[in-house]
Amino acid sequence: MNYTEPQYETKSAFVAIVGKPNVGKSSLLNALVGEKVAIVSNKPQTTRTRITGVLTKDDTQFVFIDTPGLHKPHTKLSEYMNQQVTDSVADVDVAVLVVEPMGEIHKAEQDLIASFKTQRIPAILAINKIDTVSAKEKLMSRILAFSQAYDFEAIVPISALRGDAVDELLGELAKFAAPSPFFFDADTLTDQPERVIVAEIVREKLLRSLREEIPHGTAVAVERMKEREGGGILDIEVQIYCEKDSHKGMIIGKGGEMLKKVGSQAREDIERFLGCKVNLKCWVKVREDWRNRENIIRSFGYN
Repeated sequence: MNYTEPQYETKSAFVAIVGKPNVGKSSLLNALVGEKVAIVSNKPQTTRTRITGVLTKDDTQFVFIDTPGLHKPHTKLSEYMNQQVTDSVADVDVAVLVVEPMGEIHKAEQDLIASFKTQRIPAILAINKIDTVSAKEKLMSRILAFSQAYDFEAIVPISALRGDAVDELLGELAKFAAPSPFFFDADTLTDQPERVIVAEIVREKLLRSLREEIPHGTAVAVERMKEREGGGILDIEVQIYCEKDSHKGMIIGKGGEMLKKVGSQAREDIERFLGCKVNLKCWVKVREDWRNRENIIRSFGYN
């Protein structure tokens, strides 16, 4: 009996977006997809887990995997985050290494390049934040350094924040799309459940509002999402976890002002994402040293 290879009229490409912390990986994912599916802040290690963004353009579907920034682990949570990067790079059609436009090649970037070589993964270099560079010779020096470190399929200077050259990057990625069925419905933007997106939106507002050391010790869990009788309003209850009583006080703020600010900002984004009116209630609890307690880490969905 002869086996006939199936013929597909569509194509797909799985793309891992990797790099060290705070280089703009999540901003790039959002720019590629055209919608906000990953939270963004100016603090490193904002992304804790793999987030899938989906873009279906004509006959091609791109499945983007945004990963945490590769960094030196100091907690069990950090070890989990680094494992997410390793797992994501292992089985994709192409990787995008996102780097900043100036400086030396970072140890995390060297490690990622080494993994490309070991696993023989084609990679594209995306030099982000080019809108922050006035001296073009510094950018050229950066391009030369990375060109000598690895034989990238393409090098594309971009600004994820402004959307500059994102279409050019997408064109380079399209070269790695192979004939296959679509893995997601054509109108899908992400594989993340609504509860996860809601929790991440709240965590983003915490990251943007609080001091440097506190956000890394916070986690957010959605305890309840239920549409109110008669429809029109979605009641959401969220639990914010931190590691110290002093942090709890800072999250709540004087007279509850900080928690109100975080809740108000989060509610606006959640309503925009879900397309309905939201009644959001937030509480704060202490779970000491939770980032080193594997059972608690798993309970927050970091499996």
